This record gives sequence, C-alpha cells and structure tokens, in this order.
Amino acid sequence: MSSGFTEVPVVRHGRTKRSATDTDELAIEEPLEIRLAWHEPPHLTPQAKSISLTMRTPGDDLALARGFLVSEGIVRHRDDVVSVEHCGPAVRADGTSNVVRLELARGATFDPARLERHFYTTSSCGVCGKTSLDAVRTTDPPALEPGSPRVRASVVHRMPTLLREAQDTFARTGGLHAAGLFDEEGTLEIAAEDVGRHNAVDKVVGRALAEGRLPARARLLMVSGRASFELVQKAVMAGIPVLAAVGAPSSLAVELAREMGLTLLGFVRDERFNVYTDAGRV
Repeated sequence: MSSGFTEVPVVRHGRTKRSATDTDELAIEEPLEIRLAWHEPPHLTPQAKSISLTMRTPGDDLALARGFLVSEGIVRHRDDVVSVEHCGPAVRADGTSNVVRLELARGATFDPARLERHFYTTSSCGVCGKTSLDAVRTTDPPALEPGSPRVRASVVHRMPTLLREAQDTFARTGGLHAAGLFDEEGTLEIAAEDVGRHNAVDKVVGRALAEGRLPARARLLMVSGRASFELVQKAVMAGIPVLAAVGAPSSLAVELAREMGLTLLGFVRDERFNVYTDAGRV
C-alpha cells in the first residue's frame, strides 16, 4: 500500500518526563475530485462533469475512483471504463494530482442528476439517509446467491489479524481505516487504507473491478471500523455477499443487509463475532 503519511513537529508531554520536541507521523488527508466523461448523442465529443469531491489519503486514487463508480451503479465491468487518469493543472512530478478523470465506454448510460446528492463527502462519512436507501434499491445491484459462500467461523476469526498486518500506514500513524477482500479460505487478496472507511472500500472494489473480479460472489469484505449503511451499499453493489466489521453495525446497515440478502458480521475481534443478517453463510 502507498505510504500516505507525513512528519510534523510536536512537543511531547508525559506524566513523569519533561516536555521534549520531537516529530510525529500523521496520515495525509487531501481532497480528491472525481470527474466523469461520457458519450451522449448527438454530441460528438464526450460530456464531462465533476461528480464527487472526497477527502482521502493519497494512494490508489484511480482504484478509488473506479470503486466509487461501482458503488453508484454507474459501471459493472472493467470494460465500462475506457480510461482513468490523473489530470488538472497541478499534476505532480510523479504523475499524480488531486483530480481523477474517468471516461465511460460508448454506449454506457449515465444520468448526472443521480449524483447531485453526492458532490461533497467528508473523510469520516460518505452519504447516508433515506434518499440513499431509495437510490440503492433502484440501481439493480447484482443478486447475491443465498447460502453462498459457506464460511467457517475459524476463517472469520483470522481476518482481523491478517487485515491489521496489511495496515502499514496505520502502524506508523494510528490514523487510518482499512478494508480487505478475502476469499472463502481467508486469504487476503486486496487491501487498502484511507482516512475514510468508504474510501478504503472503494479502493478495494476499484482494484477488483480493474482485475475483472466483479461481481465478487465468493468473497468476504472486512473493514476495520464500524459497519455503516454506506459500506453495506458498497458491498452489495460489488456483489460481495459477506461484510465483516471490527465494530458495530448501524440499524440502517442491518436493514439494508437484510433486504439485500447480505450476511453482516459485527464485533469481529477477540475470537468472537455477531451475525446480524443471513446467518446461513457462516
């Protein structure tokens, strides 16, 4: 994973030690604007629009942008996106910037009005509420097969440790969330970190899209924090049937998981967990 941290000067105070000047490593938080271009007859050139501005930790930006499009039901397969790149006037020497532009394939449909509710999201929370719940119900997400996959409890118990071991930047800063995609046997296939839970999940989903793994019907998604409605939404839209969280789920997360047939696990830590919906997969 990318090293999304920086050093800042601090003055440390302790109970028995005198104050001392030192440095501390902090997770980086910067804005990322996602721009979408699509072909719309009778226009000869692609139409373009800024569709989201999110606060994120730099790294895996292209995956984050792809994952956002999956979460919103704009794309389903990697061929739906013909190009994705950093752009804008402030492109750095390494080719990155705080703006990513994606272009949809010809024939892909896009309704700009659907994303008006999303233009700005913070790092701590994306979108939520009744409007979003109605939206996910109308985007025709991939169907989740009942009872599949079958996951052993011993596999679930191992997942938090494996995800934590993949959190390089968290180990340095203590300030990042993580998400990981596991197979049925508990192998960690994709991991990502970010100051925002939803961004970490989008990075994982975006990489899965680029690798042609969606819908991820035989996979489990693990997140380091709580399970919000939005994370359930993202799992459902990626075709992931099991979502496990270190923390608690929200009531709306449970409601959506139950309606969509997703298995939702909470408090996955210390060799225990709760199954809130669709216990038949565990």
